[in-house]
Order: sequence, then C-alpha cells, then structure tokens
Amino acid sequence: MFHGSYRPADVEFLLKPIQMEFIADLQHKEALIQTGQRHYSEMLSPERVPSDQYFSFFRKAHMANRKQLAQDCLQLAQLLHDHHGPNVTIVSLARAGTPIGAISRHLVERLYRGQATHYSVSIIRDRGIDTVALREILARGHDPESIAFVDGWTGKGVISRELEMTISQFNEEMGTTIDSGLNVLTDLAGSAARTASGEDYLIASSILNSTISGLVSRSILNDSIGPEDYHGCVYFEEFTPYDLSRWFVDDVVSAAMEIHERTGFNHRSVPTKLQLGAISRDYMVYALSRYGISDVNLIKPGIGEATRVLLRRNPERVIVRDSACDRVAHLVALATEKNVRIDVDQGLPYHAVSIIRSALDA
Repeated sequence: MFHGSYRPADVEFLLKPIQMEFIADLQHKEALIQTGQRHYSEMLSPERVPSDQYFSFFRKAHMANRKQLAQDCLQLAQLLHDHHGPNVTIVSLARAGTPIGAISRHLVERLYRGQATHYSVSIIRDRGIDTVALREILARGHDPESIAFVDGWTGKGVISRELEMTISQFNEEMGTTIDSGLNVLTDLAGSAARTASGEDYLIASSILNSTISGLVSRSILNDSIGPEDYHGCVYFEEFTPYDLSRWFVDDVVSAAMEIHERTGFNHRSVPTKLQLGAISRDYMVYALSRYGISDVNLIKPGIGEATRVLLRRNPERVIVRDSACDRVAHLVALATEKNVRIDVDQGLPYHAVSIIRSALDA
C-alpha cells in the first residue's frame, strides 16, 4: 500500500511510483504538448522546494482563508454523507483533490460516526480515469453507490466532464451504478454535481505542489505504465523536511471541528449550476477573442488553475482583478520572479486567470 507521506488512515494512493527524467525546458515541453507530439501526462517538469518567501505567502494565504476553507469542508462532508451515507468511499482526484479528500474523510467519521474510506486515483484529460484503480476499489468490496469523487475546485469544467464521460462508460462495461458527479469545495465552471461554494477564493493547498499533497507528483501515463498498472507518479522523498501534508489536513480538520462545535453547520447560498456555467462560458468566449486564442486549453481561470500554470507551465501572462489583493499576492510574486506579464482587468469574474503561451508564438 502506498500512502505517500500521509498517515495510512488519511489516504491510500492507487498510483504506481516510478522513476523518470524531468523536462526542465518549459518552452520545449509546451511545444511538444501543443503540437500533439507528446501528451501532457507523459512528462513532468522538475519540482523544487519553495523559497522561504513563498512558504510565507502560503502561510499568510492559509490563515486568511482558513475559516472559509474549514466551513466549506464541513459543508462538503455533509454533502458526501447525505448522498453516499456514513460509510462513504471517497475517491479523490490526485493530486489537487487529495488533501480535500483526506480532510473530508476525517470530518465524515467524526461528525457521522461512519467508516469512511479514502483512495486517491488519477484522472487525465482526454485519457480518462484510471479504471484499474476503480476495479481495485470494487474488488475490495466497496459498494459502488458509496463511491464519491472529490476534487478541490473546477476551472473550466474539463475534468468534471471527463469524469462523467469515463464513469458512464465504466458503468456500462461493468454493470455498476457509480455516481459520475464531482464533489468540490468551489465550482467555478458550474460543472460539479455538488459544491460548497461558487466563489474564486484561495484554497491554500493550490499554492504548493508535492509538499502539500503527500510528496506525490501529478499523475503520469506513459510507456512505463502497463495495461494492468495504476497510473504513475513520482514520490519526492527528498522533500520530507519541508512537507506540510499532514499538518494541513490536521489544521483544517481542527478549524472545522471548532466551527462545528461553536456554531454547527452554517450553510451559505451558492449560485446555481446554470448561473456559474453561464459566467464561465461568457468569460471563455470573451477571453478567446480578447487575447486572440484558438485553443481553449491555454486559458486557465481561477486562482487555483492560475497558480498551477505559474508553477509548472509556460505562462504568457497573468490577469488579476486587483493586483493589490492579498488573495493574488503569491501570483504577483511568482509572475514577477519569472518575468511574466501581469495585467489588471477590474471586470474579471474571477480573482485571477493565467494564459499559457502558445507554442506557435515567435
């Protein structure tokens, strides 16, 4: 069993740890992806330990958003219980969903006295969810109707739609009735089945890479993965002294339980899927025209997605609603460090958007 740097009770990763060569040249990597020579899931950029300044941004962001994150985790735990019961089988989407899945498992067990289980599996755009991992979960005796897919947020809704499509195919092939809907903390695209929020706020785990996700890389699907293997990952054991994975889970669970004991559940209204979806579609149409982009995959809306672009892609620019806002301080710092253009658009429906540089640009 593989738990990364988490405690065994927090999560089991149904991933295959592998060794691989990293591609440090982001411009070359983008050219390979955008010209179709390589799929993004076949390659990894090297990771590095964040600087002291960047860890400081993380801690400030976490403290500023800790209460909202804890409240949303409480609401997500209730949604999971209400739709799948106290013995819910949480299947988080590695790796952004992994911390949220671990937090949710703890809260479901503490609040509803159930026997929640948490696995983290790979899902890859255009290639689907890891069906080997899903079959293993079923083989362990979990009721298909207990399975709930969890992620941190939606951006454009690509992964939630990928999930719905591939789970529908899986159900047809296996004769199962697994719920294909995605459960998230915040749904910017209006594509999740259930969400605690529709606001673009800073989920602090999006600021860090492996050091907040069990020292595990983004999932990999290349020639080293056989037909009966789980999708792959790299385990960055050398980052152990800087790992915040367990601390983050424990701190958010503690904050959530304090809120619950003091005030109980305090549900906030969430815009409808139709409203959130309309905002997302309208912005994408605007952005494609405004920035002369033909590939929708180059536009990454929301703080979480914008952060990931700056950490591991080749950004052309970052757009923020307010460059002085604390919620985007880490993005401004990263962009400045990497000499990435920063635009301010006060009409932005999100706090931040990143645009990936086209491989066709001179």
